[in-house]
Amino acid sequence: MRVLVVEDEPLLADAITEWLRDEPHAVDVAYDGAAALERLTVNDYDVVVLDRDLPGVHGDDVCRELAEAGATARVLMLTAAAGVADRVAGLTLGADDYLTKPFAFAELAARVHALGRRSRPATPPVLRRAGITLDPARHEVFRDGRYVPLSKKEFAVLSELLRADGSAVSAEQLLEKAWDEHADPFTGAVRLAVLKLRRKLGEPPVVETVTGVGYRIA
Repeated sequence: MRVLVVEDEPLLADAITEWLRDEPHAVDVAYDGAAALERLTVNDYDVVVLDRDLPGVHGDDVCRELAEAGATARVLMLTAAAGVADRVAGLTLGADDYLTKPFAFAELAARVHALGRRSRPATPPVLRRAGITLDPARHEVFRDGRYVPLSKKEFAVLSELLRADGSAVSAEQLLEKAWDEHADPFTGAVRLAVLKLRRKLGEPPVVETVTGVGYRIA
């Protein structure tokens, strides 16, 4: 899942980013509203963790522009204002959820995960196909009952392939969802991750290469 963290306090922004990357998600960070809007025009995010009190372009304006543009990204708004009127105002602007500071990182991660499910077509909590069982909540993968240890990137790639439900997923789509904005699109990162994934999943092979298109699990 691709997440954008928008927070003007660098220590807090970086802490949120690292926590979400451990989930694992592909996470980008912006420290002000203008930078957030720039990234939102370039990248397709599932969830935006948005501080409301941003310098320059206010968080309200970022949220409003997202809503007016019809963006599919879900917004989790962060703020120190805990009053009912503040929460109502944030939700009225187009935010999907609201979390007051200070907060527990575990709760933030759970809310991001829940919003991410809502940003896509509904899928089962546990993904199953071709003898593979992937549990996003537990970060566990089994193949025909055998536990398969995967790295964060391998887990993210497999999640995207299973969510596609037999359709082919391009390398560009996998790069978009499993890596952050610092990933070089011309590297062989996706190909290498798929190669390792095939080896760990074992025989018979289940990850197919669709020539000129990408990869799929038949």
